[in-house]
Amino acid sequence: MPSRTKVSKLMAYILRHSPEEFGLRPDVEGFVPLDELVKVLRAVYPDVTEEFVREIVAHDAKGRYEIRGNKIRARYGHSFPVSLNHEEDTESRVLYHGTPRRNLARIMREGLRPMRRQFVHLSTSRSEAIETGRRHGRNVVLLIIDAECLRKKGLRVYRAGKNVRIVERVPPECITLAV
Repeated sequence: MPSRTKVSKLMAYILRHSPEEFGLRPDVEGFVPLDELVKVLRAVYPDVTEEFVREIVAHDAKGRYEIRGNKIRARYGHSFPVSLNHEEDTESRVLYHGTPRRNLARIMREGLRPMRRQFVHLSTSRSEAIETGRRHGRNVVLLIIDAECLRKKGLRVYRAGKNVRIVERVPPECITLAV
């Protein structure tokens, strides 16, 4: 059996970025039939079962995936339009975003934008934000985001995973500190 990490990375790529490349047709909420995803995964990892995919979803620390009935989707990170219908987070006061230092001047001028995705990803966890930032470079800056400022600007913060929050954009005036 392949590792959970390897299969999860392939699942994330397929469900977030390129379902059509693998012959899958997501609905408007990004769901695809679970059995069809398992067939696609078996083409790469022949030992993958539906139970193994369900185990990945159940144990994913960031809550990246959602199974509803016989369908599965990525909860965030899509590079194609998806209607996510996530619950709004009205409680968080401080959120975090890790980014390579080389991006800091632009971010402080322009704010955070979703780039090639639908939303900007923020975290309720400092350590997870730093870890995420390190995927894009070793010299990471931790941005501290004032969630109340986002709300005052009419931007809604949504719960997308256990510690993941998503927002349309983050204006520079809502970035309170870079550490």
